[in-house]
Amino acid sequence: MNRGVRVGRRQVLIASLAITLPGRAFPQDFPARPVRIVVPFAPGGGNDVFARHLAASMSEVLEQQVIVENRAGAGGTIGSDIVAKAKPDGYTLLLGHTGTLAINPSLYPRLPYDAKNAFVAVGPLASAPLVLVVPSASRIGSVADLIASAKAAPGKLTFASSGSGTGGHLAGKLLEQAVGISLVHVPYRGTAPALNDLVGGQVDLMFSVIPPAMPQVEGGRLRALAVTGARRSDRLPQVPTVAEAGIPGYESTLAYGLVAPNGTPPEVLKTLADAMSASLASPKLREAFRQEGADPMAGSAREFDSLMEAESRKYGNLIREAGITVE
Repeated sequence: MNRGVRVGRRQVLIASLAITLPGRAFPQDFPARPVRIVVPFAPGGGNDVFARHLAASMSEVLEQQVIVENRAGAGGTIGSDIVAKAKPDGYTLLLGHTGTLAINPSLYPRLPYDAKNAFVAVGPLASAPLVLVVPSASRIGSVADLIASAKAAPGKLTFASSGSGTGGHLAGKLLEQAVGISLVHVPYRGTAPALNDLVGGQVDLMFSVIPPAMPQVEGGRLRALAVTGARRSDRLPQVPTVAEAGIPGYESTLAYGLVAPNGTPPEVLKTLADAMSASLASPKLREAFRQEGADPMAGSAREFDSLMEAESRKYGNLIREAGITVE
């Protein structure tokens, strides 16, 4: 092979970007070594799965290894802190989502980093609704039944979540707020034990991420009443949204995106964003996300920032009004 004339995909991408960015000192050597995406949760969850699919695709686009590193703890704040304090050179990124970027700043009043200014967005990745499920033996057959039961016996129905302050917890609180009911929150240490107790009838309902709930729904052990997104899920097309089920305007989804330490050079962010966009255009990646109950998200870094700001206001108000704490 004549290496002197070899031009890879990354070189073509850099050359095309150099044309569109005249006069700018473009970092043609980036990335010159592996890039790591920090997932601030344990392996196997939604954040981890999305990060690994993205890393595999971006490795091909960038012609450089993109690795995933799990740094779990404190609701995502440990891994987030690592990235917030990393050198802003594009080699350390965070797979952030609504929980770490929009909810935690209100939930954890003493974060070890400046949540508002610590990160700069690379771009959006995916959005995922939750599914409202009840045991198959439950007398609750619809969202309307749930509301009626809760109003008939205030403070009697229990709802499980994977932990205090998680998306499932706040989805339940949003429902309480929207229709004026009172439920008893039962936090667990993870989704699996919560679903196990739900199947066993120890709790009445749960807002769960979709993938781990699907085997129980398909096996007839749980009944799906609604999904929390703005539209129906491709994994559960027959299940209405909460809004369709009678609560107009209700929406509670988890949005995922890639962020870098604040101060990362714009040219590096542009290279990463273009690689991310190219990855999201892949039918293989899009199908993998849909199998996880998520929708790939197109959009700019600015749009992702705006979304997180709106989510921060929404959940910040809810956390204050409901008096939710984790410390």
